[in-house]
Amino acid sequence: MPILHVVAGCLLDQKQRLLVVRKHGTQHFMLPGGKPEPGETPLITLARECQEELGTSIGEGELVMLGRFRTQAVNEPDTHVDADVFMIEEMAGTPKACGELEEIRWMALDDKTLPLAPLLTNEVLPALRQRFD
Repeated sequence: MPILHVVAGCLLDQKQRLLVVRKHGTQHFMLPGGKPEPGETPLITLARECQEELGTSIGEGELVMLGRFRTQAVNEPDTHVDADVFMIEEMAGTPKACGELEEIRWMALDDKTLPLAPLLTNEVLPALRQRFD
């Protein structure tokens, strides 16, 4: 089974809601982020993706590693993702859907109503709940 390497970011607001995004032509929400370009570090990838997808900027000093997770990819059949997931401590600008994104939302960590990518449901949300409980 093919494996994609991705970098993703968790941004929580003051109400402990998580920023999730949905790409054009898809149904599931996921974390902002994407695939590294050749020679990029995970932190540079995440900064670039936040600029392209959300119109925001972050700095390397504002990221804390949440973990590396492997799970089923949501939009690529028969594919797994290896995801380096970071907590984004601060972001400059107000996030908005740009580029390949159709929608962004702030979701409560216990929200069961949104269709979510396996990376969120199986890995990231349990890690966040454990971190903040």
